Amino acid sequence: MAIENLGHEYEFEPQFGLPERLPIDEFIVWQGSPDVAALAYSAFHFKKLALYFAVLIVVCAWPALEQGAGFMAVLSAIKWIAPLAVIGLATVWTLAYFTARTTVYTVTNKRVVMRLGIVLTVSFNLPFMQIASADVRMVQNGFGDITLALKGADRIGWVHLWPSVRPWRIAKPEPTLRAVPDVQILAEKLRDAWTQSTGLAANAVEAASAAPNDRRDGAFMQVSPT
Repeated sequence: MAIENLGHEYEFEPQFGLPERLPIDEFIVWQGSPDVAALAYSAFHFKKLALYFAVLIVVCAWPALEQGAGFMAVLSAIKWIAPLAVIGLATVWTLAYFTARTTVYTVTNKRVVMRLGIVLTVSFNLPFMQIASADVRMVQNGFGDITLALKGADRIGWVHLWPSVRPWRIAKPEPTLRAVPDVQILAEKLRDAWTQSTGLAANAVEAASAAPNDRRDGAFMQVSPT
């Protein structure tokens, strides 16, 4: 079964998070969405952006502070950068909020379905037989990412998946369930569902080499060589 991209906008969902009702022999194992704060920090780098603006504000205010100027002088020195910082951070947080609210990840006993998109909604069906491996990365407070490496020549555009995609994997994008709660529990459910559906053993292995800024905590599923 190839990866199916139902790439039109859905005005009505017959079943929440799914483009169509599940067959009788298929059921939902887990369904959820990214956490807004965890997504903002991990995918949108909100903390790094806030630090960047804080440094800019200090740099702009430093000459006035060094001269011992009053409050109004310091305020005047940052009158342009401070509003830009607020607008920029608010924009990024709003984008993270709407991304989290419009994204739905569904794990059934046969596949993973990703419903993505704020304006144009698309759904990607990832059958278990097309998943070569999966690994998990902890983000914070039990939240984390689960990345799915796909087999064969099937490829989904990186732009179509973002931010539900593994960073620095442009040539062959890897769909990623981003900032999901209780990620370890979800990893176990996904591994069990994958094993039962494919009849293959899910081997726990060390994560493959990753980019320096994309450290993985470990792979929890890998197809046994045939």
